[in-house]
Amino acid sequence: FTLLPTLIQTKMVNEGKSLSEALLTAKAEGRLTVGVYECAKIMNVDPDRVSFCLLATDDFGCDIALQIHFTLIQAFCFDNDISIVRVNDLKRLNALVGTKGQLEDAHCVLITVRTCSYLTFKCKIATLEKLHLFCEESRSYNEWVPEITLPER
Repeated sequence: FTLLPTLIQTKMVNEGKSLSEALLTAKAEGRLTVGVYECAKIMNVDPDRVSFCLLATDDFGCDIALQIHFTLIQAFCFDNDISIVRVNDLKRLNALVGTKGQLEDAHCVLITVRTCSYLTFKCKIATLEKLHLFCEESRSYNEWVPEITLPER
């Protein structure tokens, strides 16, 4: 039985807001990949393009195939230094990343990097940097895939 330090628990609320902002920005810029298979393709072809990974955890309890995919995606993210979090509300995540009136497979969502001008360097995005730091801090407390609660709309 482990308890996250109170500081981390408090930060999780703030990180939910940052995550929502990052998702909306990435969606507007066309930098989101939604769906387990679509995300796996991007990771396989060009892992350097992936900046952040989200796994939605609320309704796959008895879906063994999805659990296996999640395990493989987590391992891939760890091996390729990609920050990864769990989101506890698939419906809320779907509302943020989905197309209006269309149900998306939002069990896995990737945020790809933003490239600046014609150069190939990666732009720093404040909300994503904050989330990367949160993930790094969580790992220092042995919370390898931290869970973030998305705020109510």
